[in-house]
Amino acid sequence: MDQFLRFPGFKLKALTLSYDDGTIHDRRLVSIMKKYGIKGTFNLNSNINFRPNPNKISLEEAYELFTDAGCELAVHGVEHLSLVEVAEPIMARDVLEDRVAMEKVAGHIIRGMAYANGSFNDKVVEVLRMCGIAYSRTTHSTEKFAMPEDWLRLDPTCHHDNPRLFDLLDEFLNYKADPKGYYWRYKPALFYVWGHSYEFNNKNNWERIEAFCEKAGGHDDIWYATNIEIYEYVEAYRALVFSADGTLVYNPTATEVYINYFGKEFTIAPHSTVKIK
Repeated sequence: MDQFLRFPGFKLKALTLSYDDGTIHDRRLVSIMKKYGIKGTFNLNSNINFRPNPNKISLEEAYELFTDAGCELAVHGVEHLSLVEVAEPIMARDVLEDRVAMEKVAGHIIRGMAYANGSFNDKVVEVLRMCGIAYSRTTHSTEKFAMPEDWLRLDPTCHHDNPRLFDLLDEFLNYKADPKGYYWRYKPALFYVWGHSYEFNNKNNWERIEAFCEKAGGHDDIWYATNIEIYEYVEAYRALVFSADGTLVYNPTATEVYINYFGKEFTIAPHSTVKIK
């Protein structure tokens, strides 16, 4: 499905981070990410982040902090519930109340999420879909860079404490289009790292994420994006309509899409049809 997909600027690779719980250590993490041009998504529990707590940042501070760094504010459950352990109405409340609180602060629609405690099943996915959630991240690391097949079961590449983190990063950085033109062998790659910022403080290993961001940032062939930006772009690509003979492609969305079609690059403007063969 994603054979012809290229990220903005015809880039083959995208990188994003996802961090949970909205603790005060997000401040330091955001400053590191911003320093190296890394973007990502922060998943908060609005009820918990509204309560006075010296270890938490408020929703208002979180939104300003993340927005200034080009990052995304997303749902993590109003009370951080393990959703498989509660009834469906409580699942829906935990998700919807978090959305409502965050949207009031942010002033825009919020559709991203990460599962609290990594807790989900088919019923949870069904409820999330009804609650208007576009994607939700799991805690299951694949150690791969494949594009998501099911956005409500969005598996990351790895946790930041994965022993292979830097080996995976080297593999990702070395992944490039074949100069001989074997374009069909090279599908788009997504490197997705997750965790909690307080883990760096607890383990006194802030140098780990600093080293990762320094090495991962600043590459012209990588698109640095938030989770929702990647979701919206890939879904725009997947909405493209190709003619029966493969000579035309129509973009019905409001997003400019980049493709590599049998070795040739094309930009498909919003609501336009392009001759590609």
